[in-house]
Formats: sequence, structure tokens, C-alpha cells
Amino acid sequence: MYKTIVLAYDGSISGQKALLDCKDLAQWNQAELWLVAVMPYNINLVTMDGGFPVPDIDQRNKTEFQKILADGLQRLAQAGYAATGELLAGDAVQEITRFARKVNADLIVVGHKHVEGWARWWSGSISGALVEHSPCSVFCVVTQ
Repeated sequence: MYKTIVLAYDGSISGQKALLDCKDLAQWNQAELWLVAVMPYNINLVTMDGGFPVPDIDQRNKTEFQKILADGLQRLAQAGYAATGELLAGDAVQEITRFARKVNADLIVVGHKHVEGWARWWSGSISGALVEHSPCSVFCVVTQ
């Protein structure tokens, strides 16, 4: 039985499907649920002569991700599940795995959309990388 589940939610169709399809897992009845949304850093170059990248989280981006998180929490509440939301910032894989370690998660749930060709090569797969780096089991809900 899973005691602590981290739901990685980005508001996408695959993320919504993961959230809605997985809510019927019997183990959820007694598990502590965490819903996380990961806001990527915007990297700006400070100077042209030896400058370095500085994380710049603009308020508009933060507000957008807070809405995504609130939407996911509302969907879970409507389905009868209590979850705690957490807005994270940085690389999605690093932040989700770091958070899973922090809360001693038994399971990470993430949506996955099949993407073919150069798009997959270029962007990589967050769900695939989570499987490689996660401290616990990863459940991927696949959409077409």
C-alpha cells in the first residue's frame, strides 16, 4: 500500500488524465497526497563578458503555475480527495525527485504523452527521466 503519493501536475491534457485516471487507485484512500507543479526558471544572461545565468522567476509565470496547482487541487477535492499543494521552481525532474525524497514518497504519478521524432529528441521525456532518477516507484499515465 502506498502511504505517500506525489502527483506531478502541469495542467496539460496528459497531466489532467493522470490526475483523473489515478484517483481511483484503492491505495489513495489512506495515502497522504501531495500535488506538485514545477515552474521552470527563466534564465537570463547578466552580462556578455563572463556573465552567468541567474534564475528569474517573473510574477506572471508564478501566477500561471499557481492557477495550474489550484486547478489540480480543486479537481481532486471534487473527486473527494484531500491533497496538499506545493509550487516548485527549477528543473522538473530534479525538483520532483527532491520533493519525493523530502516527503518520503512511495509513488510518483505523472502524465506522459507520446511524442515522435525530433520533438521527443529535443525536449526529452520528463516521465522517462523520473523513472531513472526517482527514489520510489513512478506510475506513468499515457495519453495518445
